[in-house]
Amino acid sequence: MKKAIFPGSFDPITLGHYDIIKRSIPLFDEIIVAIGVNAEKKYMFSLEDRTRFIEEAFADEPKVSVVTYEGLTIDLCKKLKANFILRGLRNPADFEFEKAIAHTNRRLSKIETVFLLTAANTSYISSSIVRDVIRNGGQYEMLVPEAVRVKNKK
Repeated sequence: MKKAIFPGSFDPITLGHYDIIKRSIPLFDEIIVAIGVNAEKKYMFSLEDRTRFIEEAFADEPKVSVVTYEGLTIDLCKKLKANFILRGLRNPADFEFEKAIAHTNRRLSKIETVFLLTAANTSYISSSIVRDVIRNGGQYEMLVPEAVRVKNKK
């Protein structure tokens, strides 16, 4: 069984994340979206909201599930018996950063990292940009899945 972990903070999930997950569905038997928890970090959205956003966005996709975790992604992979880490790449800077992590993870665990390039129409979107747009009252709706848009309307 080909099982992949897609780790991140997803604060919030963006259309870029959504696209990577959707495009990876044919590649894996199971995709676990793993929301990393870092006590040092200040999040815009609660862990419960971030989990719900992803669950709602993929409610009709049985191959996709969501977990939260602390610690190393490779430890989560071992615990959940996942053979792959899935990552999206937007630009050359992402590649350089992710390459170093992938080499380290493979050295420590033999777990392979699979990279998907973001779609051209979402390659400029990042969670930090979305948070900045929301904070400043901008039109963020075209950057995120419907579940995030609904939450922020309340």
